[in-house]
Amino acid sequence: MANEYVTLEELKSQLKIEPSDDTRDADLNRARASASRSIDKTTGRRFWLDPEPVTWTFNPRGRICREDDGDLFLVDDIGSEEGLVVEVGSGANWSAVTDYETSPDNALAKGQPITGLLRVLGTWGIATARLRVTAQFGWPTVPDDIQQAALIQATRLFKRKDSPEGIIGSAEWGVRNLSRRDPDVWALIEPYIIPGF
Repeated sequence: MANEYVTLEELKSQLKIEPSDDTRDADLNRARASASRSIDKTTGRRFWLDPEPVTWTFNPRGRICREDDGDLFLVDDIGSEEGLVVEVGSGANWSAVTDYETSPDNALAKGQPITGLLRVLGTWGIATARLRVTAQFGWPTVPDDIQQAALIQATRLFKRKDSPEGIIGSAEWGVRNLSRRDPDVWALIEPYIIPGF
């Protein structure tokens, strides 16, 4: 799969493997993919952006928050307003919605995704309908923290073949078990975990 958060070249550099050495590329690419998808699963989101707008349909149940200034419909991360279309309805009957604001304010300008659609001083009023959103889902750009976490995790996964029983050794500190979770990776991705995920 594409959309890994660390390149093959970055991983080779981290592991001190010559760029021209392609004998381990298959293993390195598996480590890159596994690290990236693991971050997606742990955070409950993905940090790559759809190349073109796609259409997703949302059930409103549990996704509407009553705010002081209107109803906020929580959507999966949207990384671009280009091609953004919002519709309410079901089946073959859909109506365009244009009187909404994206939330949080200035998200895309800050390199963050849009996570909600706010009906200012209004309601979505869709008890039985659905919300259909056409957008480029994901993040505008991969955050540096996520790229670094993927690099650390991919390096760890690649080296894991040398510790099949989960035990590593060193002349300096002897033999010890690998921890289940890398504390540096966790510290980098924890702020990106969707609350309640």
